[in-house]
Order: sequence, then C-alpha cells, then structure tokens
Amino acid sequence: MCTFVGIFYFNMAQIARTEAVIDTLEGSIKKMLDAYNVLKLKYKSLENENEQLKLALMDRNEEFKNFQNQQKISKIVTSLAEDTQKTSELKLKINEYIREIDKCIAYLSEA
Repeated sequence: MCTFVGIFYFNMAQIARTEAVIDTLEGSIKKMLDAYNVLKLKYKSLENENEQLKLALMDRNEEFKNFQNQQKISKIVTSLAEDTQKTSELKLKINEYIREIDKCIAYLSEA
C-alpha cells in the first residue's frame, strides 16, 4: 500500500506540474494572441495611412504638373509679349523709314 500511495502522490505532483506548465503556456498563448491582434490593427491602420499618402502624393504630382504647365504657358505668353513689343517697335521704325523715303522722294520731285 505504501507504494500505491507513493505512486499516487508522485502522479499528483506530476499532474500539478503539468497543469502549471499548461497554465503558463495558456497565459503565453493569450499574450501572443493579444499582441497579434494589436499588431493586426496597427497594420490595417498603417495600410490605410499608406493609401492616403499615395493619394496625396498623386494629388501633389498632378498639382506640380499643372504648375509646370502654367510656367510653360507663362513663358510662352511672355515671349509672345516680347515678340509683339518687338514687332510694334519694328513697325514704328519701318513707318519712320517710309516717311523719310517719302520726304526724300518729295524733295527730289521738287528739284
């Protein structure tokens, strides 16, 4: 009977240790699952933020392209204005030369 009681206590101690290990493992698994769920939420949040940043970047790129186009248009307009101004000046000079030529023709006609 002594052996049976010894084996019984040995088995009970072993069962108690096994239960303690199982409890420890359950606690660890629960902590890991909680951490996993937190990380999963964080990942979703970062994915959303990434998508928003991509959209913002696309908008900025579009604005930049529009700005570049506006700059090109501004340069063209400025260049046209300069050409127009030069054209106006050229027309004035030509008209001045024509008047001078007319004066010369009139002077030669009188003589």
